[in-house]
This record gives sequence, C-alpha cells and structure tokens, in this order.
Amino acid sequence: MVSHLPIRITFSLPDGWQAAPPDEVGASGVAFVALHPGSADGFTPNITIAGQFRDPELSMEAIADESVRRLEDETGTVQVRQRTDVGSEGAPGITQVLDIMATVDNRPLPLVQCQVHVSMHDIDDPSKRAVIELILTCKPTQLEDVFGDFQEFVRTVRPAEAEPAGAGGPAQ
Repeated sequence: MVSHLPIRITFSLPDGWQAAPPDEVGASGVAFVALHPGSADGFTPNITIAGQFRDPELSMEAIADESVRRLEDETGTVQVRQRTDVGSEGAPGITQVLDIMATVDNRPLPLVQCQVHVSMHDIDDPSKRAVIELILTCKPTQLEDVFGDFQEFVRTVRPAEAEPAGAGGPAQ
C-alpha cells in the first residue's frame, strides 16, 4: 500500500534514476521509489521517500532509533555505522549509515542503508511538524557508484510552495 507524504515536497532525481510504483517493487508503505538499474548487480540500488507528522518534542535521535528498530524487526541484523546531527534548531535533521544483513531469495545479502531524516514544517500550517525520510539502499559494493547521486538528490528536496485556494494534488 502506497503511503502519502504528510506535506508536499519537490525534488529532482539525478540522471540514471527511474521512478517506480512502490507496490510493484516491494516497497509498500513509502510514498516514492526510484531505482538505479544501471548499477544492478543482484540487487538494484533504490531511493525511497516516506514521512509522517511527528510530535515536535520527539528528538531526531529517537526518530533515528525507531528507524533502526523497524529495520531490525524486518531484517534481523542492523548495525549503526555512523550517525550525525544535521540541519538547524528550527529544522533539525539526522543522518545515519546502517549495515544490514537482509535475506533475499532465501539467501543472506549484506546491504547498506543511508538515511536522512529531515524535519519540515507544513507551509500551509507551520504548527505541524513532519519528518521526511530519504533513504538509499544498496549493496556495499554499489555504494561508491550511487552515494554521490543520493547526496545530489537530498540537496534538491524542499517543501513545496503553498497551494492556491482550491488547488489540489498529491505530494511528491
């Protein structure tokens, strides 16, 4: 089931990345998926976007810890390699790099996940705080090829402009 983002965002994908329907690529629960077929080698690197409204008092570290626990429930073994606070007091964020031992086709598959959790306020209602999760997942051997693209992608993510009265449309 495809999730919707709590606020509208805009972003640009680097060359070589292709949007894919989340449910069709086994990424239910996220709002957006992009694949990098040019780097596929038994696993296709992917970027996902998800998010939800969160209590403004909840720390970014607690949100990052929740993400690790979710992955442990899904995959079993997760190791936090690195975690860094980013952003500002008004728009805090946190990044983390995780080493994951997943099972794909009944075989163990080591993966790396680079996560960026960004706090954004709803342009239409600034009292609401959303946390957007931007996640790159790939094999360790693919990381060097796709990490620069992920950084480029993250730099383009912005809250979308407020909609004019009567306008509508899905978040992207």
